Amino acid sequence: MIKILQQQLDRITADLINAGLGKWAENLPQQLDAIFAERPHGKLAEWEQLLGALPPIQPSQVNLNADTIEVGKASDASAETRAELEALLMQLCPWRKGPYELFGIYIDTEWHSDWKWRRIRPHISPLDNRSVLDVGCGNGYHMWRMLGEGARLVIGADPSQFFLMQFQAIKKYIEAGLGQLPAHLLPLKSEELPAFNQLGKGRGFDTVFSMGVLYHRISPIHHLQECRSFLRPGGELVLETLVIEGEDSRVLIPEERYAKMRNVWFIPTPDIILRMLDRAGFKHFHLADLNQTTVAEQRATEWMRFESLSDFLDPEDASKTVEGYPAPLRATFICHT
Repeated sequence: MIKILQQQLDRITADLINAGLGKWAENLPQQLDAIFAERPHGKLAEWEQLLGALPPIQPSQVNLNADTIEVGKASDASAETRAELEALLMQLCPWRKGPYELFGIYIDTEWHSDWKWRRIRPHISPLDNRSVLDVGCGNGYHMWRMLGEGARLVIGADPSQFFLMQFQAIKKYIEAGLGQLPAHLLPLKSEELPAFNQLGKGRGFDTVFSMGVLYHRISPIHHLQECRSFLRPGGELVLETLVIEGEDSRVLIPEERYAKMRNVWFIPTPDIILRMLDRAGFKHFHLADLNQTTVAEQRATEWMRFESLSDFLDPEDASKTVEGYPAPLRATFICHT
Protein backbone atom coordinates (compact mmCIF):
# COMPACT_ATOMS: atom_id res chain seq x y z
CA MET A 1 0.00 0.00 0.00
CA ILE A 2 1.25 3.49 -0.74
CA LYS A 3 2.45 5.61 2.16
CA ILE A 4 -0.26 8.28 2.05
CA LEU A 5 -3.09 5.74 2.30
CA GLN A 6 -1.23 3.91 5.06
CA GLN A 7 -1.11 7.16 7.01
CA GLN A 8 -4.87 7.66 6.55
CA LEU A 9 -5.89 4.06 7.19
CA ASP A 10 -6.89 4.55 10.84
CA ARG A 11 -9.19 7.42 9.84
CA ILE A 12 -10.71 5.43 6.98
CA THR A 13 -11.29 2.45 9.26
CA ALA A 14 -12.90 4.57 11.97
CA ASP A 15 -15.22 6.26 9.47
CA LEU A 16 -16.30 2.91 8.00
CA ILE A 17 -16.98 1.51 11.47
CA ASN A 18 -19.05 4.57 12.36
CA ALA A 19 -21.11 3.97 9.22
CA GLY A 20 -21.79 0.34 10.18
CA LEU A 21 -19.29 -1.03 7.63
CA GLY A 22 -16.82 -2.45 10.12
CA LYS A 23 -16.64 -5.87 8.47
CA TRP A 24 -15.28 -4.30 5.30
CA ALA A 25 -12.86 -2.21 7.35
CA GLU A 26 -11.35 -5.40 8.79
CA ASN A 27 -10.35 -6.64 5.35
CA LEU A 28 -9.56 -3.33 3.66
CA PRO A 29 -5.80 -3.14 4.50
CA GLN A 30 -5.16 -6.54 2.97
CA GLN A 31 -7.31 -5.65 -0.04
CA LEU A 32 -5.40 -2.43 -0.69
CA ASP A 33 -2.05 -4.21 -0.30
CA ALA A 34 -3.17 -6.73 -2.91
CA ILE A 35 -4.36 -4.02 -5.32
CA PHE A 36 -1.04 -2.19 -5.32
CA ALA A 37 0.84 -5.48 -5.62
CA GLU A 38 -1.27 -6.64 -8.57
CA ARG A 39 -1.63 -3.26 -10.34
CA PRO A 40 1.45 -1.18 -9.50
CA HIS A 41 1.68 2.02 -11.54
CA GLY A 42 5.13 2.88 -12.80
CA LYS A 43 4.80 6.53 -11.70
CA LEU A 44 3.63 5.92 -8.12
CA ALA A 45 6.96 6.85 -6.55
CA GLU A 46 7.16 10.01 -8.70
CA TRP A 47 3.61 11.02 -7.77
CA GLU A 48 4.17 10.40 -4.06
CA GLN A 49 7.30 12.55 -4.22
CA LEU A 50 5.25 15.29 -5.89
CA LEU A 51 2.60 15.15 -3.16
CA GLY A 52 5.33 15.44 -0.55
CA ALA A 53 6.69 18.54 -2.30
CA LEU A 54 3.38 20.44 -2.19
CA PRO A 55 4.07 23.59 -0.16
CA PRO A 56 2.29 23.97 3.20
CA ILE A 57 -0.27 26.76 2.88
CA GLN A 58 -3.01 27.58 5.39
CA PRO A 59 -6.21 28.47 3.51
CA SER A 60 -8.22 31.35 4.94
CA GLN A 61 -11.42 29.85 3.54
CA VAL A 62 -12.78 26.67 1.94
CA ASN A 63 -16.04 26.51 0.01
CA LEU A 64 -17.35 23.09 -1.03
CA ASN A 65 -20.74 24.45 -2.11
CA ALA A 66 -19.61 26.63 -5.00
CA ASP A 67 -19.52 25.45 -8.61
CA THR A 68 -15.77 25.94 -8.46
CA ILE A 69 -14.44 24.28 -5.32
CA GLU A 70 -12.60 27.15 -3.67
CA VAL A 71 -9.66 26.62 -1.33
CA GLY A 72 -7.97 29.69 0.11
CA LYS A 73 -7.26 33.07 -1.46
CA ALA A 74 -4.35 34.34 -3.52
CA SER A 75 -3.31 36.46 -0.54
CA ASP A 76 -2.81 33.31 1.59
CA ALA A 77 0.57 32.65 -0.06
CA SER A 78 3.41 34.59 -1.65
CA ALA A 79 3.67 34.84 -5.43
CA GLU A 80 6.69 32.51 -5.30
CA THR A 81 4.81 29.86 -3.31
CA ARG A 82 1.81 30.06 -5.59
CA ALA A 83 4.03 29.66 -8.65
CA GLU A 84 5.65 26.62 -7.04
CA LEU A 85 2.22 25.11 -6.29
CA GLU A 86 0.94 25.77 -9.81
CA ALA A 87 3.98 24.10 -11.36
CA LEU A 88 3.47 21.01 -9.20
CA LEU A 89 -0.25 20.81 -9.96
CA MET A 90 0.56 21.12 -13.67
CA GLN A 91 2.64 17.96 -13.32
CA LEU A 92 -0.60 16.18 -12.39
CA CYS A 93 -2.19 17.03 -15.74
CA PRO A 94 -4.50 16.11 -17.34
CA TRP A 95 -7.18 17.40 -14.97
CA ARG A 96 -10.48 16.07 -16.28
CA LYS A 97 -13.09 16.67 -13.54
CA GLY A 98 -13.60 19.96 -11.71
CA PRO A 99 -13.20 22.94 -11.64
CA TYR A 100 -11.07 23.86 -8.64
CA GLU A 101 -9.43 27.06 -7.46
CA LEU A 102 -6.53 26.78 -5.04
CA PHE A 103 -5.15 30.04 -3.64
CA GLY A 104 -6.18 31.93 -6.77
CA ILE A 105 -4.90 29.21 -9.14
CA TYR A 106 -7.84 28.24 -11.34
CA ILE A 107 -7.71 24.61 -12.51
CA ASP A 108 -9.83 24.77 -15.65
CA THR A 109 -10.67 21.09 -16.06
CA GLU A 110 -11.80 19.33 -19.23
CA TRP A 111 -15.30 18.76 -17.85
CA HIS A 112 -17.54 21.33 -16.24
CA SER A 113 -18.51 18.76 -13.61
CA ASP A 114 -20.38 21.52 -11.81
CA TRP A 115 -22.90 21.58 -14.67
CA LYS A 116 -23.68 17.91 -14.13
CA TRP A 117 -24.07 18.51 -10.39
CA ARG A 118 -26.52 21.36 -11.03
CA ARG A 119 -28.56 19.04 -13.26
CA ILE A 120 -28.80 16.10 -10.85
CA ARG A 121 -28.95 17.89 -7.49
CA PRO A 122 -32.65 18.87 -7.67
CA HIS A 123 -33.62 15.23 -8.23
CA ILE A 124 -31.67 13.41 -5.50
CA SER A 125 -32.64 12.89 -1.89
CA PRO A 126 -30.99 15.40 0.48
CA LEU A 127 -27.53 14.11 1.41
CA ASP A 128 -27.52 15.57 4.91
CA ASN A 129 -26.24 12.93 7.36
CA ARG A 130 -26.21 10.21 4.68
CA SER A 131 -23.43 7.76 3.87
CA VAL A 132 -22.51 8.00 0.18
CA LEU A 133 -20.60 5.81 -2.26
CA ASP A 134 -19.42 7.36 -5.55
CA VAL A 135 -18.51 4.60 -8.02
CA GLY A 136 -16.12 5.70 -10.78
CA CYS A 137 -15.52 8.97 -8.96
CA GLY A 138 -12.56 10.24 -11.00
CA ASN A 139 -10.49 12.71 -9.00
CA GLY A 140 -13.30 13.24 -6.50
CA TYR A 141 -14.84 16.56 -7.55
CA HIS A 142 -18.38 15.32 -6.89
CA MET A 143 -17.27 13.74 -3.60
CA TRP A 144 -16.45 17.20 -2.27
CA ARG A 145 -19.80 18.52 -3.48
CA MET A 146 -21.55 15.62 -1.70
CA LEU A 147 -19.66 16.45 1.49
CA GLY A 148 -20.66 20.07 1.08
CA GLU A 149 -24.28 18.93 0.99
CA GLY A 150 -23.86 17.49 4.50
CA ALA A 151 -23.02 13.82 3.88
CA ARG A 152 -21.58 12.18 7.00
CA LEU A 153 -19.35 9.87 4.96
CA VAL A 154 -18.29 9.87 1.29
CA ILE A 155 -16.35 6.95 -0.15
CA GLY A 156 -15.12 7.16 -3.73
CA ALA A 157 -14.11 4.08 -5.70
CA ASP A 158 -12.03 4.46 -8.86
CA PRO A 159 -9.23 2.14 -10.02
CA SER A 160 -7.12 5.01 -11.42
CA GLN A 161 -4.14 5.60 -9.15
CA PHE A 162 -3.53 8.84 -11.03
CA PHE A 163 -6.95 10.17 -9.99
CA LEU A 164 -6.11 9.10 -6.43
CA MET A 165 -3.08 11.39 -6.49
CA GLN A 166 -5.11 14.35 -7.79
CA PHE A 167 -7.65 13.72 -5.04
CA GLN A 168 -4.92 13.63 -2.39
CA ALA A 169 -3.46 16.91 -3.63
CA ILE A 170 -6.84 18.65 -3.28
CA LYS A 171 -7.55 16.89 0.04
CA LYS A 172 -4.30 18.20 1.53
CA TYR A 173 -5.43 21.80 1.24
CA ILE A 174 -9.12 21.29 1.96
CA GLU A 175 -8.26 19.55 5.22
CA ALA A 176 -5.67 22.21 6.04
CA GLY A 177 -8.60 24.60 6.18
CA LEU A 178 -11.41 22.42 7.57
CA GLY A 179 -9.63 19.68 9.51
CA GLN A 180 -10.00 15.95 8.94
CA LEU A 181 -13.03 15.08 6.83
CA PRO A 182 -14.89 11.79 6.24
CA ALA A 183 -14.08 11.67 2.50
CA HIS A 184 -11.86 8.90 1.17
CA LEU A 185 -11.00 7.75 -2.36
CA LEU A 186 -10.00 4.10 -2.70
CA PRO A 187 -8.35 2.75 -5.89
CA LEU A 188 -10.90 -0.02 -6.38
CA LYS A 189 -13.13 -1.16 -9.21
CA SER A 190 -16.82 -1.46 -8.35
CA GLU A 191 -16.59 -5.23 -8.77
CA GLU A 192 -13.92 -5.25 -6.04
CA LEU A 193 -16.30 -3.75 -3.49
CA PRO A 194 -18.21 -6.11 -1.18
CA ALA A 195 -21.96 -6.62 -1.30
CA PHE A 196 -22.52 -4.38 1.71
CA ASN A 197 -26.15 -5.41 2.14
CA GLN A 198 -24.90 -8.93 2.86
CA LEU A 199 -22.58 -7.82 5.67
CA GLY A 200 -25.47 -7.64 8.12
CA LYS A 201 -29.07 -6.51 8.46
CA GLY A 202 -29.60 -2.94 7.30
CA ARG A 203 -26.00 -2.56 6.14
CA GLY A 204 -25.02 -0.56 3.09
CA PHE A 205 -24.81 3.04 1.90
CA ASP A 206 -27.71 5.46 1.98
CA THR A 207 -26.90 6.79 -1.50
CA VAL A 208 -24.84 5.33 -4.34
CA PHE A 209 -23.77 7.35 -7.38
CA SER A 210 -22.78 5.63 -10.64
CA MET A 211 -22.06 8.36 -13.16
CA GLY A 212 -20.39 7.63 -16.48
CA VAL A 213 -19.73 3.97 -15.66
CA LEU A 214 -22.53 1.78 -17.04
CA TYR A 215 -21.58 1.97 -20.73
CA HIS A 216 -18.01 0.91 -19.87
CA ARG A 217 -19.21 -2.34 -18.31
CA ILE A 218 -19.55 -5.47 -20.46
CA SER A 219 -22.44 -6.70 -18.30
CA PRO A 220 -24.71 -3.71 -17.55
CA ILE A 221 -27.32 -5.57 -15.50
CA HIS A 222 -24.52 -7.03 -13.40
CA HIS A 223 -23.31 -3.50 -12.64
CA LEU A 224 -26.83 -2.44 -11.64
CA GLN A 225 -27.07 -5.48 -9.36
CA GLU A 226 -23.71 -4.48 -7.85
CA CYS A 227 -25.00 -0.98 -7.16
CA ARG A 228 -28.12 -2.42 -5.55
CA SER A 229 -25.94 -4.62 -3.31
CA PHE A 230 -24.09 -1.52 -2.09
CA LEU A 231 -27.32 0.05 -0.80
CA ARG A 232 -29.11 -0.36 2.49
CA PRO A 233 -32.83 -1.21 2.29
CA GLY A 234 -34.60 1.91 1.04
CA GLY A 235 -31.38 3.40 -0.31
CA GLU A 236 -31.07 5.48 -3.47
CA LEU A 237 -29.04 4.92 -6.64
CA VAL A 238 -28.25 7.93 -8.83
CA LEU A 239 -27.44 6.48 -12.23
CA GLU A 240 -26.05 8.72 -14.98
CA THR A 241 -25.12 7.20 -18.34
CA LEU A 242 -25.08 7.59 -22.11
CA VAL A 243 -28.32 6.87 -23.98
CA ILE A 244 -29.69 7.23 -27.49
CA GLU A 245 -33.00 8.90 -28.27
CA GLY A 246 -36.16 6.89 -28.68
CA GLU A 247 -39.08 5.37 -26.79
CA ASP A 248 -38.36 1.83 -27.86
CA SER A 249 -36.02 -1.11 -27.38
CA ARG A 250 -33.07 -0.07 -29.52
CA VAL A 251 -29.48 -0.51 -28.35
CA LEU A 252 -26.39 0.94 -30.04
CA ILE A 253 -23.41 -1.43 -29.93
CA PRO A 254 -20.45 0.38 -31.53
CA GLU A 255 -18.37 -1.67 -33.96
CA GLU A 256 -15.00 -0.57 -32.58
CA ARG A 257 -15.09 2.88 -31.05
CA TYR A 258 -17.65 5.41 -29.91
CA ALA A 259 -16.42 9.03 -29.87
CA LYS A 260 -12.92 7.54 -30.23
CA MET A 261 -13.39 5.47 -27.05
CA ARG A 262 -12.72 1.74 -27.32
CA ASN A 263 -14.38 0.73 -24.05
CA VAL A 264 -17.99 1.69 -24.83
CA TRP A 265 -19.94 -1.55 -25.04
CA PHE A 266 -23.53 -0.43 -25.52
CA ILE A 267 -25.74 2.67 -25.50
CA PRO A 268 -29.47 1.95 -25.12
CA THR A 269 -32.60 4.06 -25.14
CA PRO A 270 -33.90 5.25 -21.74
CA ASP A 271 -36.68 2.63 -21.97
CA ILE A 272 -34.08 -0.15 -22.03
CA ILE A 273 -32.33 1.31 -18.97
CA LEU A 274 -35.65 1.32 -17.12
CA ARG A 275 -36.18 -2.30 -18.06
CA MET A 276 -32.69 -3.18 -16.83
CA LEU A 277 -33.34 -1.46 -13.52
CA ASP A 278 -36.45 -3.58 -13.10
CA ARG A 279 -34.55 -6.77 -13.91
CA ALA A 280 -31.79 -5.75 -11.47
CA GLY A 281 -34.33 -5.67 -8.64
CA PHE A 282 -34.97 -1.98 -8.04
CA LYS A 283 -38.50 -1.25 -6.80
CA HIS A 284 -38.96 2.38 -7.86
CA PHE A 285 -37.10 4.23 -10.60
CA HIS A 286 -37.62 6.98 -13.13
CA LEU A 287 -35.82 9.06 -15.73
CA ALA A 288 -35.00 12.39 -14.07
CA ASP A 289 -32.92 14.27 -16.63
CA LEU A 290 -31.86 14.10 -20.27
CA ASN A 291 -29.05 16.33 -21.52
CA GLN A 292 -27.04 16.69 -24.75
CA THR A 293 -23.34 17.12 -23.98
CA THR A 294 -21.91 20.26 -25.59
CA VAL A 295 -18.40 21.42 -26.43
CA ALA A 296 -18.84 24.09 -23.77
CA GLU A 297 -19.22 21.42 -21.07
CA GLN A 298 -16.40 19.14 -22.26
CA ARG A 299 -13.39 20.73 -23.94
CA ALA A 300 -9.60 20.94 -24.03
CA THR A 301 -8.01 23.52 -21.70
CA GLU A 302 -4.58 24.54 -20.47
CA TRP A 303 -4.99 21.87 -17.79
CA MET A 304 -6.11 19.15 -20.25
CA ARG A 305 -4.42 19.56 -23.63
CA PHE A 306 -5.40 16.30 -25.27
CA GLU A 307 -8.33 15.70 -27.62
CA SER A 308 -11.79 16.43 -26.22
CA LEU A 309 -15.40 16.47 -27.38
CA SER A 310 -14.91 18.77 -30.40
CA ASP A 311 -12.40 16.22 -31.73
CA PHE A 312 -14.84 13.35 -31.16
CA LEU A 313 -17.68 14.88 -33.21
CA ASP A 314 -18.15 14.95 -36.97
CA PRO A 315 -16.72 18.35 -38.04
CA GLU A 316 -19.55 18.77 -40.55
CA ASP A 317 -22.40 17.49 -38.35
CA ALA A 318 -22.10 17.96 -34.60
CA SER A 319 -25.13 15.72 -34.04
CA LYS A 320 -22.92 12.74 -34.86
CA THR A 321 -19.63 11.34 -33.60
CA VAL A 322 -16.70 10.96 -35.98
CA GLU A 323 -17.81 7.33 -36.41
CA GLY A 324 -21.29 8.42 -37.49
CA TYR A 325 -23.12 7.48 -34.29
CA PRO A 326 -25.48 9.83 -32.39
CA ALA A 327 -23.54 12.44 -30.39
CA PRO A 328 -23.32 11.95 -26.59
CA LEU A 329 -26.69 12.24 -24.84
CA ARG A 330 -26.63 11.69 -21.09
CA ALA A 331 -29.52 10.55 -18.90
CA THR A 332 -29.92 10.49 -15.13
CA PHE A 333 -32.15 7.94 -13.40
CA ILE A 334 -33.20 7.99 -9.74
CA CYS A 335 -33.70 4.49 -8.34
CA HIS A 336 -34.70 3.03 -4.96
CA THR A 337 -34.36 -0.43 -3.43
